[in-house]
Amino acid sequence: MKPEQTCMLPNSPSKGKASAPSSAQGPGSGSAWPPFPAGKPPLLRPESGLALRPGDRAVVVGAGVSGGAAACLLAAAGLRVRLVDRREENISAELRTLAEAAGIEILWGEHCPEQFADAVLAVASPGVPGSVLAPLLKNAPGGPAGGLPLVGEMELALAFTADPVLAVTGSSGKTTTASLAAAMLRETGKTVFLGGNIGTPLSRYVLEGGGADVLVLELSSFQLQGCRSLRPRAGILLNLTPNHLDRHADMAEYAEAKFSLFARQTAEDLAVLPPVLAEEYRRRGFMGRLEIFEDQGRFPRSRLLGRHNAANAEAAYLAARVFGVSAAEAGRAVAGFAPLRHRLEWVGSRKGVSYINDAKCTTVDSLRAALSSFDVPVVLLAGGRFKGGDLSALSPLLRQRVKEVILFGACREIFEAAWAGAVPLSWRESLEPAFAEARGRAGSGDVVLLSPAAASYDLYANYQERGDHFCRLVRELE
Repeated sequence: MKPEQTCMLPNSPSKGKASAPSSAQGPGSGSAWPPFPAGKPPLLRPESGLALRPGDRAVVVGAGVSGGAAACLLAAAGLRVRLVDRREENISAELRTLAEAAGIEILWGEHCPEQFADAVLAVASPGVPGSVLAPLLKNAPGGPAGGLPLVGEMELALAFTADPVLAVTGSSGKTTTASLAAAMLRETGKTVFLGGNIGTPLSRYVLEGGGADVLVLELSSFQLQGCRSLRPRAGILLNLTPNHLDRHADMAEYAEAKFSLFARQTAEDLAVLPPVLAEEYRRRGFMGRLEIFEDQGRFPRSRLLGRHNAANAEAAYLAARVFGVSAAEAGRAVAGFAPLRHRLEWVGSRKGVSYINDAKCTTVDSLRAALSSFDVPVVLLAGGRFKGGDLSALSPLLRQRVKEVILFGACREIFEAAWAGAVPLSWRESLEPAFAEARGRAGSGDVVLLSPAAASYDLYANYQERGDHFCRLVRELE
């Protein structure tokens, strides 16, 4: 790998790589990147507020899946696109090939005003803080007076589609709830796009021609910060607990991003919130029709663990009902819904011990929900890069439900300081020795639960890799 370069170094020729696909084919539907479409270009909605014309220069920041999709969408709309990333290794060979086919320029290196020269718009991937880009956009050579406008990938994609939206956000439970809502809508025969933060960028949906009856979008706080025109027909805010405080300035900024989901709703739209957030919703003066969700016992046939998931199913139903879903249809969808990977996923049982993979748990509140799902002794595997929150508030629940905690990875001192005296604690450097310790501590009837309450980036590329490692360790017990 070459050392990191300075500003404005262009991408090198694609030596030894496969030849570029035709613009009609792209890398194929199984690819992480969207195909570059043939035929009519995607059309910008006039009411979107984006003033873009074919031939204009746009700059996309961040070469991940969302950034790549945004760059392709802009190129398909006839703009001259520059895709920039701080690190050359973030630019995959596949993206380079696709960029060559689409006429997208790629630059890497530390961000600087020159990367935004002659542009009329900047688009930030969800992982790129707008605060980092603001001074660069203000000083971009040849840019508009007052600085270059900045939007997020989600906002860009919404400018090209008017399809109705069911949106889900919250600190935890978003993916399960969005997936439940999509399953309920499909039960009625509707075509559904499920994406956003869940893995498939909305820009890809637009590139592939759209056509869904409903867009079910899981939205992170980062995506919501970059949205100024989102108006979901039904919006769900599941919960609000400290999260991503390593990125947001404080809890107030994080809450502002989450509540912005409802900012542009009218009396024709639905807002679904838990009782604890209803008063804050009213205080902010939103115009949507408010419905409160909590576990009503409406869907007893479910394979999902925990009362929190019963409440999530209720929230999904209230939102899906706006689009014509009946209680019977929702019930069939819940009954047939399999728990998602890495979210309280039952992996197996060995010698009377059940092994549960909850690797998606990256927050204190998610751990609370996980522990509340069991009425048998738990041996807990936790630890990683801590994102904020009050771990000590879990001490009473640990005393009730947890037999022992085996910590692994980073932030050992934070967890030990919060939980000392509440439950027996030990620490191992990585998951494998921690798993071996947990296996030895668990007896017949117990649960070994991987529910880290922290991000995975100390040891893994993502939570999926962390969960897959746990599952391999369980399978090896055979």
